Amino acid sequence: MTSLRLVFAGSPAAAVPSLSALAAGRHEVAAVVTREDSPQGRRGILTPTPVASLADELGIPTIKANRLAGDATEAITALRPDLGVIVAYGGLVREPLLSAPKYGWINLHFSLLPRWRGAAPVQRSIIAGDDLTGATVFQLVPELDAGDVFGQFTQSIGGHETAGHLLDSLAVSGAELLAAVVDAIAEGDARAEPQVGDVTLAPKLTLADGLVDFTRPAHDVVNLVRGVTPEPGAFTTLDGARLKIIDAAIARDAPRLAPGHFAQEGKLILVGTATDPVQLVTVHPAGRKAMNAGDWWRGRPADAATVVDAPAVAE
Repeated sequence: MTSLRLVFAGSPAAAVPSLSALAAGRHEVAAVVTREDSPQGRRGILTPTPVASLADELGIPTIKANRLAGDATEAITALRPDLGVIVAYGGLVREPLLSAPKYGWINLHFSLLPRWRGAAPVQRSIIAGDDLTGATVFQLVPELDAGDVFGQFTQSIGGHETAGHLLDSLAVSGAELLAAVVDAIAEGDARAEPQVGDVTLAPKLTLADGLVDFTRPAHDVVNLVRGVTPEPGAFTTLDGARLKIIDAAIARDAPRLAPGHFAQEGKLILVGTATDPVQLVTVHPAGRKAMNAGDWWRGRPADAATVVDAPAVAE
């Protein structure tokens, strides 16, 4: 069996299963490329990426760089890799690095390309209300996520699945697909086909993307909450304070409420939308810990606001 000399580029936890699978296989992972240590937590302690931590455990040399240029490009090229493998690294591979490995670079992307090209495919698919997602291994080309496809699998999106849960699942299954594609490339059996279908884009989410618009239908509100959990997080503002929404559900049998209006119905804490109310299940008030929505509601002053602040909801 032919063995390849690999360079692996990845950063977050979603890339860890892929590195683990490749390191356990027959190929040599000559180096890992990952983003630089970054401040984490309230104390701002410099912390390596999850991929860097695993590489250290495995004894694989690590190149830490936030951009694949200059010294990083020279260091990777000097390794003379047969194949570059990238999974959620967090940066672009450009020429001359793109053509440096014998077989170029392949990318594991967590969507059914060409749907959801970009940095946030899992989040965008849930926000859009997709029922189906998956992962794709494709040849990296200069155009964003546009290369020919070596392999792809589909997976249903659960009605209560958050982006975090779905990404964890796709990361494991995607690692198996990626390892199989690398083996096929090594044996000369890999065949890549052009992407087919309509292109949609999945740009990176910002904090502002987590603002809930209660003038939307209930299913859109719940999909947004699921899609931005755990990052960047869903929120609204009530009486000038930010309220993070960790978990929510459609309350189909509850009385209708005006969009953005809060009410208690039995044990349920509800917020009105354009259709059915949404039940708040778990919330995270500013300056406090995440908690059951009922506990939060009972702890508020009797004269506290019950309508989200404008422009969080249209008047």
